[in-house]
Amino acid sequence: MKKLNYGIITVLGIISFIPLLWVVITSFSPGNQVISGGFPFWVSNPTVENYVKAWETAPFLQYYFNTFVIVFGVLIVQLFTITLAAYAFARLNFKGKNVLFILFLLQLMIQPEILLFPNYQVMSQLGLVNTKLAVMMPYWASAFGVFLMRQTFKQVPYDLDEASKIDGCKWYQTLWHVYIPSAKPTYIAFALVSVSHHWSNFMWPLIITDSVESRPLTVGLALFAQSYETGAQWGMVTAGTVMVIMPLLIAFFIFQKQFVSSFMHSGIK
Repeated sequence: MKKLNYGIITVLGIISFIPLLWVVITSFSPGNQVISGGFPFWVSNPTVENYVKAWETAPFLQYYFNTFVIVFGVLIVQLFTITLAAYAFARLNFKGKNVLFILFLLQLMIQPEILLFPNYQVMSQLGLVNTKLAVMMPYWASAFGVFLMRQTFKQVPYDLDEASKIDGCKWYQTLWHVYIPSAKPTYIAFALVSVSHHWSNFMWPLIITDSVESRPLTVGLALFAQSYETGAQWGMVTAGTVMVIMPLLIAFFIFQKQFVSSFMHSGIK
């Protein structure tokens, strides 16, 4: 059964890897080879011309800057909000805590598309339409992050909490010196999930932005591909796609071990 399971997993992995392989190979293929059709498992005359043309045609440098600002702007605020909320739900006692926590988790059941129009109205009233701040603000609170961090904080022994109080630490000193260091693996896991999600987020940035100065990579790539949708330009489109997804792939290969181990230590089996 183990061999069968490994075989099924391997086959599924290969099937899911084929589209990525096609994109990468096509991005290095000359235009005439792309037009000829078929699946180019090899490239007779590999070239980086598609990357050069794609970089010169679209303002990818501005898109990269916008994406980094949005992704890490969201992450920094999220780390602050989920830490405080998780500590409150894990260690503080107040009336209605469990009910409030359940209501908070209901956000996980709401599809983001449902909130597009209300969020747009709020941003319009605040005068933030077509700004990077408008892209970031709806995601500054994360129910998933609060749940993940709460599970980690609840595993911290009460003895450490009491010892810090005996030493005269305030609650924020206890949080900083006791809880946050013990939750480093969970922070890494959440950071990877958050960066991956907001790097590939498309619908909300597409609606709230309409200029190069605010658009992230996903929206820029969609507009770029829409301008070059003929077969002769698929090499440039796939080159742009590789430039968008490559940072995420590199980050995953670098942090994959930390990602898996962090979830194993976060109380989620």
